[in-house]
Amino acid sequence: MEYIYSAMLLHSAGKKITEENIKKVLTAAGVKADDTRIKALTASLEGVDIDEAIKNAAPIAAPATAAEPSKETPSEGKPEEKKEEKKKKEEEEVSEEEAAAGLGALFG
Repeated sequence: MEYIYSAMLLHSAGKKITEENIKKVLTAAGVKADDTRIKALTASLEGVDIDEAIKNAAPIAAPATAAEPSKETPSEGKPEEKKEEKKKKEEEEVSEEEAAAGLGALFG
């Protein structure tokens, strides 16, 4: 990922995306640059309109954010979570038992 990030950083800074510039960015970030990966990246970006590619990229779904923090202390919220997990587990177990009973009926 850091290789792609370095190319995007160079692009956003208005610098030319070259092997040498990518290597400088990676080195400055403390990443050991792999020449083979740098060459592959520059070759794959050759002739690509990065602005257009970014514009047409599928939006990435943001991770679900937690609801507004409640006034409960963290320890008060945890037992409720455990109860929900336990209920889910019990539902799964019941489903497995029902499935086993159904299969038993097939074989008499």
